[in-house]
Amino acid sequence: MKGILSLFAFLCITLHSFSQIPKLNSYPQATATVFLDFDGQTVRGTAWNWDGPIQADPSGFTAEQITEMFNRVAEDYRIFNINITTDSTVFFDAPALKRMRVIVTPTWEWYGKKVGGISYVGSFKYGDDTPAWVFSGLLGNNVQSVADCISHEAGHTLGLQHQSVWDASCVKTKEYAEGKGTGQIGWGPLMGVSYGQNLSTWHTGTNAKSCTTIQNDIEVIAKNIGLRADEHASTLAGATPVAMMGSEFAATGIINTEDDKDVFSFQVNTPARFRIRANPQSIGAANEGANLDIKVSLLNHRGDTVGRYNPAELLNAGVDSNLNTGTYYLVVDGVGNANLSDFASLGYYAVTGSIAQALPVQRFNLTGRISNNQHILNWVYEADEPIKTINIQYSADGVNFSNLVEAGTKTKQFSWKPNTQARLYYRAQAITVADERAYYSNMTTLQPSASEDIKLHSNLISNAIELTTGKAYAYQLLDETGRLLQQGKVSAGYNRIEVYGAKRGVILLRLQSENETHSEKLIKQ
Repeated sequence: MKGILSLFAFLCITLHSFSQIPKLNSYPQATATVFLDFDGQTVRGTAWNWDGPIQADPSGFTAEQITEMFNRVAEDYRIFNINITTDSTVFFDAPALKRMRVIVTPTWEWYGKKVGGISYVGSFKYGDDTPAWVFSGLLGNNVQSVADCISHEAGHTLGLQHQSVWDASCVKTKEYAEGKGTGQIGWGPLMGVSYGQNLSTWHTGTNAKSCTTIQNDIEVIAKNIGLRADEHASTLAGATPVAMMGSEFAATGIINTEDDKDVFSFQVNTPARFRIRANPQSIGAANEGANLDIKVSLLNHRGDTVGRYNPAELLNAGVDSNLNTGTYYLVVDGVGNANLSDFASLGYYAVTGSIAQALPVQRFNLTGRISNNQHILNWVYEADEPIKTINIQYSADGVNFSNLVEAGTKTKQFSWKPNTQARLYYRAQAITVADERAYYSNMTTLQPSASEDIKLHSNLISNAIELTTGKAYAYQLLDETGRLLQQGKVSAGYNRIEVYGAKRGVILLRLQSENETHSEKLIKQ
C-alpha cells in the first residue's frame, strides 16, 4: 500500500438532507487545488481499492452547511497559494500533480474502522487522484468538526504528520496534541485535536515521528504549494492609501506570516472623530471560525504611536478617538494571545471606518496610571463650544464601554480602585451644550503589575527564572517581538523556570490565572 496512512477519529451519528452543491472557490488564480466533494463518488484504481470499487454516498449536507465548511477550510488555507473549491470542473482542470479530492461521505464501512477521516501523507503529489476521506457520520455531522477534519486530512496529503505529545523520556503520551482555552480565543491545533475550539490553526511542535522531530506546519505546506504574495507593505513608506467614500473608508488584506504587518495611510484635513473596526474573517457572530487575532496601531506622520488596540479576550479590535489635522498610519498585525501563538495568528481581515465632520472639541487627551492599586485618570480638552458634562467610561474589551462616573466640566482627574486585576480600557466622553452631541478622547489602557503574591527573585536572569507565587498560574515566555519561546505552569510557592533558546536581551514573562493576567519584563544576560 502506497504512502503513510493517517487516522483521525471521532464518533456520533446524525442525518442531514441533501441539496444542490454551491460552486465556490477561495483563490481561483492558484494552480494547486483541493476539491471538497460532497455529492458522492465512485472510486476505482487508487491505493484505497484493495477490495474493489468504493461507492461513496452523498454527504447529505445542506447548501448552507457546505458553504460554512468551505469558508472554514478556505480560511485555514488562506495564506497559501492554493484554491479550495467545491467545483469538480475546477478540480479536473488542475494539473494531476497539483490537486486533491477530499470526499465527505457517511460511507465508512469499506474501510473497516470507525474513524473521522483517512488520507495518505504526501498523496497530493501522487498524480493518480487517490483521494482523502472524511467520514461525516462518524463526526456526528457536526459542521465545525467536519471542516476541521477536511483541513486536517488535506494537510496530511500535503506532507504533514500529526502534532503529538511526548514526555521527558521520549514516550508518546498523546497521538493528537490538544488545544486550550475557551471562548473566542480558545485554540486547538489542526493537526492535533481542534474540535470544539473557536481558533483552529496550524502549529509548530513535536510530530508523531519522534520527540525530537519538530514540525512547522506552515513551512511544510509552503514547500509544496508556496505562500500567497503579500498585498500590502509593512513599512510607512510603502503604506497603502485608504480609499475614502465621503467620510467612510474600507480596506482588506491578509496577514500572511508571523512577521507580516499591513500599513495603511490616511489624511485628516480638519480635527475629526476617527473610528474603525478591524475584524478577522469569520463565519458568524463573536468571530466564529476566525484564525486571526488582530492588533491595530495608530501612528502619526512621524511614526510615533498614538495608540495600540488589542482587546485581550476578543479577536477583533477597534479605535474610537479624536484626531487633529495631519497624516496618520494604521498598522494591522496578527498577534498571539493567552492560547494562540503569534506564529499561527494569520488570515484575512476587513477594516471599516469613518473620519467624521469637524469637531467643536479640538483637543481631548486622557492619560492614566496606577498607584497603590488606584487607577488615576487625568484629562485635558479644548473646545469651541460649551461642554455640558464629562463622562469617564471604562471597558473590559476595548470595544463595549460603560459609564464609570459623570465628572462634570471643572474636574480634570478621577481615581478609583477596581475590584479586578484584569486589564481595563478607559476613555473620556464630552457632551456639548448646544446639541448634546458626544465627543471622545483617546483610549488609554491600564494593566496592573504583578500582584503581591507574585515575587520575582530578580529581573536579571541567565538560565532560569526564579519566582514565588501565592497560587498556580499558567505561564508563557515570549521574546521582545512577541514570539512564544515556551509555556507551562507554575504552582503556589517557589518555582524555577528553566529558560531554553532565548537570546540575550528583553524577554516577557506572562502569568495567567482564570481571572487575571500579569506580565513582567526580564533581561536575559
